[in-house]
Order: sequence, then C-alpha cells, then structure tokens
Amino acid sequence: MEIHTADLCDEHAGKLRVCQPMFRSFGGRPAFGGAIATLKLFEDNSLVRTALESEGRGRVLVIDGGGSLRCALVGDQLALLGVKNGWAGIVVYGSIRDSAAIAQMDIGVMALGTHPMKTVKKGLGEADVPVSFGGISFHPGEYLYADADGVIVAAEPLL
Repeated sequence: MEIHTADLCDEHAGKLRVCQPMFRSFGGRPAFGGAIATLKLFEDNSLVRTALESEGRGRVLVIDGGGSLRCALVGDQLALLGVKNGWAGIVVYGSIRDSAAIAQMDIGVMALGTHPMKTVKKGLGEADVPVSFGGISFHPGEYLYADADGVIVAAEPLL
C-alpha cells in the first residue's frame, strides 16, 4: 500500500484531521498506516512492551507520552517486537532511543526526538483510550497514515 498523506488530504478534505508538524521519522518504513491502538503514559514504557507483544495485525500504536524528552519510550528491542508481531508503525509523543538500529527495521516509527536513557518500569498508564496531542485527537479503531509530509487521522479507512 502506497501512502501519500498530501494526496489523501486532497482526496478526502473535510474527512480527516492533520497533526501539527512535530514528528521525525526514525523507522525503516518511511510511510505507514493502519488502525489505531493507543497508550497514555508518562516516562514508563511497561505498557508499550505489553502492546507490542500482542498481534499488531497491521495496526499503528499511538503513544501519548506527554511530550516528555527526558527518557525514551521505545528502543530497538521494543521496535523489533513490533516488527515480529506485525505492527505497521509506532507514533510516539515523546522520545525513542537506538535510532540507528530502528532505522534498519521494517516498521514505521515517528517520534519527537531521541534520548539515550530508558524509562522506569512501574506498569502505570492506560491502554485503548482517546489521546490528544498535536492539535488533534487519536481514537482507538480510527485510522492513521504517516509519511514525510505528516501524520493524518480519519474515522474510516482511506486506502
């Protein structure tokens, strides 16, 4: 599936939401899309591992990490779990680490930036709840599409 967010915006004006430009692409898959699964957490990636250990079925994991740049919510081991379990991509409103290794993996990864420090592990956070950042909301079961031009969300599949 080829994804071009600019074309999708032209073809589906009024039917989608566009995230403010804030993300950098780190994954080996520069364009990706799929149904959304969400996590809301802060500086604790315990639920990220749990989510990526489950079957991805081509979905995109959207992580609202509160925009924290003080530690990384995804590293190469978690990204590899995503690849092995069929996730199309991960969008992190926060930081990742091991970016050179993640760049070699067949998964889309968007994040605010990188940080070498790992998180604490307390098992705190929420899964499958609406999250908001970048001027839009992300709801589980909606569809996210991402490429070099940005991140967009639609209630129904566009492709």
